[in-house]
Amino acid sequence: MSKLFGVSSKKTYQAKETRYDKMNYRRCGKSGLLLPEISLGLWHNFGFTDNFENARNLLKCAFDKGITHFDLANNYGPPYGAAESNFGTIFKKDFKPYRDELIISSKAGWDMWSGPYGNFGSRKYLISSLDQSLQRMGLDYVDIFYHHRPDPETPMEETMGALDHIVRQGKALYVGISQYSADETLKAAKILKQLGTPCLIHQPRYNMMDRWVENGLLDVLENEGVGAIAFSPLQQGILTDKYLAGFPEDSRAVKDGRYLKTEQIDKKLISKVKQLNKIAKARGQSLAQMAIAWLLKDQRITSVLVGASKSEQLLDSLKALDNLEFSAENLEQIEAVLK
Repeated sequence: MSKLFGVSSKKTYQAKETRYDKMNYRRCGKSGLLLPEISLGLWHNFGFTDNFENARNLLKCAFDKGITHFDLANNYGPPYGAAESNFGTIFKKDFKPYRDELIISSKAGWDMWSGPYGNFGSRKYLISSLDQSLQRMGLDYVDIFYHHRPDPETPMEETMGALDHIVRQGKALYVGISQYSADETLKAAKILKQLGTPCLIHQPRYNMMDRWVENGLLDVLENEGVGAIAFSPLQQGILTDKYLAGFPEDSRAVKDGRYLKTEQIDKKLISKVKQLNKIAKARGQSLAQMAIAWLLKDQRITSVLVGASKSEQLLDSLKALDNLEFSAENLEQIEAVLK
C-alpha cells in the first residue's frame, strides 16, 4: 500500500471540494489578504491532555467548511508548546498538501520558558520563540506572527523591529499585535509602516460584554488600514445557554477555573444572559450564534476567532453566518440589556 507523508493512502484526508462554496472572506484591513469570517483558535482542546483524534477531526471539519485560518500561540497547551506540537503532527498527516490554502498564525509575548529571555517583547525572545514554534509545527514559515501583548519595559522600536526582521527573514508573511491599546496600536502601526512591514492585524478580546475596543481602538484600526480578529466572542462560554440552569460538570468554569470562575457568574449576569437569549431566539439564532453575528455586523472586524471542543460545536458556531443582519430594534434591545 502506498504511503503519503507517513500515512497510509487509504486514510489520507481529502478536503471536500465544496469547502469554499458557503464561507465568506473579508479583506484584512487594506492588505491583499482575505480571512474567513470565522477562524478556529487552538487555545483550548489541542494540548497533550486532550483527545488527539478529536483535535484532528476538529481541524478537518473546519477546513471542510472553508475555515482556512488556524490560530495558535507558543504557550497554548497544556503544557506550553503542546498545541503547536499536536498541530504539527496533524499538519503532516492531513494538511501538508493544502499548505498554500491555509493561514497559520502563532504568537509570543506571554511566559514560555524560564529565565529572562522567555517572556514579553525583546528581540531575543520573539525571534527565538518563533524558531521554536516553526520547529514544533514542522513549518518553514507562519502566515501571521503576533506580538501577544504589550511590553511596558521593552522599547516598542525593538519589538516592532523584531517583527520586521522576522518578515525579512521569510519566517512570517505578515505580522500583527494583540491586546494593544488604541494609543499603543497607533504607535506600533507607525513604526512598522516606517520599517516597511505594515501591521496587518490586531487581535483583541471583544464581545458584547467586553467592549473596550470601542473606546478608540477600532477607529485607529480603520484609519491605519489594519484588520481585526476578535477573540473570546462568547466571553468564555457566558454568552451561550450553558449556564442558564446552573454549572454543567463539563463547563470551563467547573473544569478549569483559571480564566472563568463560578463566582463570576452571579444572578445579575445570568439575568442579562437570559434576556439576550430571548432576543436571539426571536432572531432564529442561538445566543452563541447571535454573539458571533453581533461582532461581524461591524465591517472593521475581519474575522471572529472561535474555539470548539467538538465538531458539532464548531458547526453550530458557523450557523451564525446565516444571519448577520441586525435591525435597529434588535440593537436597541441588546444595548438595553447590556447597560
